Amino acid sequence: MRRSDGPSRALDLDRDLPTTPEDVAALRRAKSFSVLSTDGYLAFLAQMPACAAAPAVKPGPRGDRPFELQG
Repeated sequence: MRRSDGPSRALDLDRDLPTTPEDVAALRRAKSFSVLSTDGYLAFLAQMPACAAAPAVKPGPRGDRPFELQG
């Protein structure tokens, strides 16, 4: 903060963060959701389509010769 900016003012939620009745209703609906149990989460994951393309496996160094830096 620059000296010329002056002191910060307190956040007034009614003025600085106005909400509509629709916002309040959405927040109340979101609050009513419960956390999934482990079994519920696994059941949810079971519904997801499997990934069609598995990541390609690239062979690493075989280790049959010492590593040398090319310069």
